[in-house]
Amino acid sequence: MLPFLEDSRTVAAGGIVRLLNGCDVSGGFLVRAGLPRNPLAIVQVVEYLRAFLFGRLGWSPLNAVLCISGAFGLFHKETVVGAGGFRTDTVGEDMELVMRLHRLLRHQGKPYRIVFVPDPVCWTEAPESRRVLRSQRIRWQRGLAESLSLNRQLLFSRSGGAVGWIAFPFAVLFEFASPVVELAGYLFFAVGLATGAVSLQSTLVFLALAVGLGVLLSITGLLLEEMAFHVYPRMTDILILFGAVLLESFGYRQMNNVWRLIGLWQWATGRKASWGEMTRTATWQRDPVGLRH
Repeated sequence: MLPFLEDSRTVAAGGIVRLLNGCDVSGGFLVRAGLPRNPLAIVQVVEYLRAFLFGRLGWSPLNAVLCISGAFGLFHKETVVGAGGFRTDTVGEDMELVMRLHRLLRHQGKPYRIVFVPDPVCWTEAPESRRVLRSQRIRWQRGLAESLSLNRQLLFSRSGGAVGWIAFPFAVLFEFASPVVELAGYLFFAVGLATGAVSLQSTLVFLALAVGLGVLLSITGLLLEEMAFHVYPRMTDILILFGAVLLESFGYRQMNNVWRLIGLWQWATGRKASWGEMTRTATWQRDPVGLRH
């Protein structure tokens, strides 16, 4: 609520979403923050820290946040209703709404703020199976494609500001097109190396740059987490997260890009979207009676 109280121009605010996997919860209260044992869930902790503490925290001062998670966001009701409310023909309705607010309010010339607030936390459970994670990532990528397409007038618009000239092109190049570009790069260098058209030295430089950039962004998110919030108090947890940062680019990232490519294909071919089943395990839930004793 603080951004709304401080500035009447605020129309939306979002908090940070963290992962419950590996934590202890009793009676609705978090009693201990920890890391999951499942490798897929550990890597997702790194992803969430990078997305929120590096991505949205950086876009917020520019008034260029493109997504407020449906799990944890607050909106000015009259503004949202005036913009048409949530769409029912997209699986990324939270991102699409935020992009539409940017587009319409900038076109109308109305002063507004859409902000990210890193202090309030919403805890959620991440998928621990490849099947559920695959469904989630396909849906996320398709939602991104739909949101960008439905609000493409914002791109380089005369009144677009930082969101139309920086954040929107960034989303197109580095989020929408990245699975195509990255997988095509791997294929190009693999074929080039096999046929002798590309040297081993060039291939290694490409891999070093591809992996190094991802590691740099992830480590930045971890450092921000450790310096500002220190949610994971054990040094072992921090070391595990740094290990996950280094290993993320070897297998998981490529697998994720394949799933995102499927999401783009489904969007491009007009395949009917479905939410999919999100199985929850609730291994973080303690017995509140047992805790009191």
